[in-house]
Amino acid sequence: MTREEFRILTEQETVLLDGATGSNLLKAGMPRGICTEEWICNNPQVIIELQRGYQAAGSRIVLAPTFSANRMNLEDRGLGDRIGEINRRLVGITREAVGENFLVGGDLTTTGKTAEDYGMLLDIYQEQIQILAEAGVDLLMVETMLGLEETMAALEAARAVCSLPVLCSLTIESDGSLFFGGTIFEATAALSEMGADAVGINCSVGPDRLEAVVRNIKKSVNVPVLVKPNAGMPTITDTGDAVYSMGPDEFALHMETLVKAGADIIGGCCGTTPEYIKKVAERCRR
Repeated sequence: MTREEFRILTEQETVLLDGATGSNLLKAGMPRGICTEEWICNNPQVIIELQRGYQAAGSRIVLAPTFSANRMNLEDRGLGDRIGEINRRLVGITREAVGENFLVGGDLTTTGKTAEDYGMLLDIYQEQIQILAEAGVDLLMVETMLGLEETMAALEAARAVCSLPVLCSLTIESDGSLFFGGTIFEATAALSEMGADAVGINCSVGPDRLEAVVRNIKKSVNVPVLVKPNAGMPTITDTGDAVYSMGPDEFALHMETLVKAGADIIGGCCGTTPEYIKKVAERCRR
């Protein structure tokens, strides 16, 4: 997919992403504390069923589960030498799930390195992005980022190795502040100017707390605004499970408010399922 094709797509419709991956894999039996990417490679049918569920619910784009499959995170698991194999396998599983004519995004997130290691960050992201591009993803989504500098490194790395659309999404406090300093408004404006194809928020809080944030982001950027929140705020049970406060209907109602506030690309993060995406599609897709 070219950047121009992506721009046209966002002008034609409210683009619907998928929902959560990790919380659904845990419900499907994935043990806690293991390498999610390796587990998916060994248990592909679980993710295939989930991704087909999102496709049937109305998602326009499904993300390959390559979220933490960068060299830093894989080396912590003793899997650094398998980075190419794992990323290609995960993209291939997603293609098997949704077919060749459906949009698949390569998913990237934080490396755990600080902004002082900017050159190393560029190398880490360039390596994974090159593998994802060669594996045939249609776009890249840099998500759940904690600070601007690392997000900028991922965007710069993408521009150095491919011409795919790049969506940049950070996680925030409910007042719009970033965990590593600054605000989402400063960050999205900077990323927009730097050439991101969409900017916004994911994870963080529920959609009921984001209307003002979305309105203010929309005022400060010249690219589509992305919102992929959690299913409300979680409570943790005695067994360590997260229980989210919003059901599918309430979530979709608040997502409709965010579309009216200026969100162009929407989806769900932790706690959401294909049923949530189906309800969002019914309320929000134009």
